[in-house]
Amino acid sequence: MNPHVVVVGAGFGGIAAALRAKALGCDVTIVDKTPYPGGRAQRFQVGSYKHDAGPTVITAPFLFDELFALFGKDRADYVEFKALDTWYRFVYDDGTHFDYGGDGDRIEAAIAAISPDDVKGYRKLLAASKKIYQLGFEQLAHRPFHRIMSMIKVIPQMLRLGSYRSVWQLVCRYLKHDKIRQAFSIQPLLVGGNPFDTTSIYSLIHYLERAHGVHFAMGGTQALVDALTKLMQEEGIKVVLNHEVVKFETQQKRITAIVLDSGDAIACDYCISNMDPLYLYRELLPDHASRVARIRRKVAKPSMGLFVLFFGSPEQYSTVQHHTIILGKAYKPLLDDIFHRGKLSEDISIYLHRPTATDPSFAKEGCDSFYALVPVPNLKSDINWNEVSDAFQARVLQRLDETVLPGIKEKAESVFAMTPLDFKQNYNSEFGAGFSIAPLFFQSAWFRFHNRGESMDNLFLTGAGTHPGAGLPGVISSAKVAEQLLKTSLLENSPVRVNGHLTTQS
Repeated sequence: MNPHVVVVGAGFGGIAAALRAKALGCDVTIVDKTPYPGGRAQRFQVGSYKHDAGPTVITAPFLFDELFALFGKDRADYVEFKALDTWYRFVYDDGTHFDYGGDGDRIEAAIAAISPDDVKGYRKLLAASKKIYQLGFEQLAHRPFHRIMSMIKVIPQMLRLGSYRSVWQLVCRYLKHDKIRQAFSIQPLLVGGNPFDTTSIYSLIHYLERAHGVHFAMGGTQALVDALTKLMQEEGIKVVLNHEVVKFETQQKRITAIVLDSGDAIACDYCISNMDPLYLYRELLPDHASRVARIRRKVAKPSMGLFVLFFGSPEQYSTVQHHTIILGKAYKPLLDDIFHRGKLSEDISIYLHRPTATDPSFAKEGCDSFYALVPVPNLKSDINWNEVSDAFQARVLQRLDETVLPGIKEKAESVFAMTPLDFKQNYNSEFGAGFSIAPLFFQSAWFRFHNRGESMDNLFLTGAGTHPGAGLPGVISSAKVAEQLLKTSLLENSPVRVNGHLTTQS
C-alpha cells in the first residue's frame, strides 16, 4: 500500500505540498474549512462583479510551471499568465506618480523624471538585490532550516550581504529622493512586514521582479486555483472542503489521524499542515511542541492586519493601472501607527487592484471591478472592528475619491469589506494577521517556524508562517522544503518502488 498523506489547509502552500507528495507516490487527501480551495485566495461574486480575495501578483511563474511538470503537463494548457507592462503605479500625496515596470531603460527613465541622481543608485540597489536573491532565493528558499547548524553555516554570508539591516536602511544606502525611496521600500508590506523593521533579505524582491516580471492569471487568482484543483483531481488527490480539522489523534510521536468537525476521522501516515503555525501549536498541538517552539509561539510577532474593501463601478476608470499603490501623507509615522502603536491613523495608504484593466471578465461591459487593500493593526490592538468598520470603509472611499477614482463615493456599488476579524474567523489566522508572523530577521530561516513539525515525527509544515515566508513565491517554496523532508522520511522507512515512484509500505 502507498503511504497516506493528509494535508490540512488548501492554500497555495498546501496545494503545492499535496501535488509534490502525490508525485512521490503517496496517496493524498487535502482538507480545508472553506468552500473552495485556495486558502486566502477565495473568490467572491457580488452582482455582476467578480473579485479575487487574496494574492493578485505572480512574480515567479516558474514555480507553478514546476507543479504541472511533475506530472508531465504544461501549466499553459490550464491557465494563462499575462505579463503586465506596468507592474505598479505609485501615487504620491501631491498628485504625482511613478510608474514602475518594464525593462531597465524604462524603469531608469521613470526614476530620472523624478530624481536623475538616483539612476546610478538604482543600478547599485539592483546589483545588491541580485546578490541577495542568489543566496536567499536560489540557494536557501527551498532548503530546510530546522537544524541550528543550517543557520550557523549561512550566517557569515547573510552578514556579508547586510541582512541585519532593514529594507529601508538598504534602500537609503543607494537612493536619495524620498519618493523613490518609498517606492523601492514598500515591497515588505506585500508580505506582511514594516520596511523599517523587515530584514533586507526581502530586498531580493526587486531582482525577482526584474528577472521574471510581474504577471496576472487570466480569470484571476481563482482561475489559477481552479487549474491546480483540476490537476489534483486528475492525479487522484482527494479534496475535502467545508470541514475544519478540530483535533489530531496522536500515538507516541506520530499523528495517526485528523478529526473533522463532523466527527469523522481520517487516518494518515504523514500529515502536512498548511495552517497558521501559531494556531497549529496553540490550539491543536499545545502539548506537542519543543521548548524552542513554545518560546517561539509565545514571543512571535504577527504581521499587520488587512482591511480589504471590494466594490464595483458602473463606469470605467480607464486611466487607472492594474496595480496602484496610493501612498499616505506620511510614511514612517503611518507605519509606526500600524506596527508599533496599534492605532488607526487618519492617514492611510491603499493598494488598489483593478483587474478589469487586464481582464474584462471581472465585470460586465463598461464597468470596473476593484479591491482596495489597506494595511491596519492586527487584533493585538484594541480596535473594535464591529464598531469602526463602516466609518473606515467610508474613509477608504473618500481617499480613493480624492486621488485616483473621482466620484467613486457615489458610484461604488456591491460594496463589502473584510477586516482582521474575518481573517481570524475564516482562516484561523492568529490575531487576524494578514500574513502569519512578520518577516523580521529573528523570525527568518531557523528562527521561523520549522517545516519539520516539532516533536512529531510525521508532521511537516508549509505556508506563510514557515520558512521561507509569506507571498506566493514563499509559500510555494515552502512546499518544496516539505517535499524534501517527506522524501527523506520515506527513504528512512523501508523504501520500495510503487508504480515507478519512491514510497514506503504502511
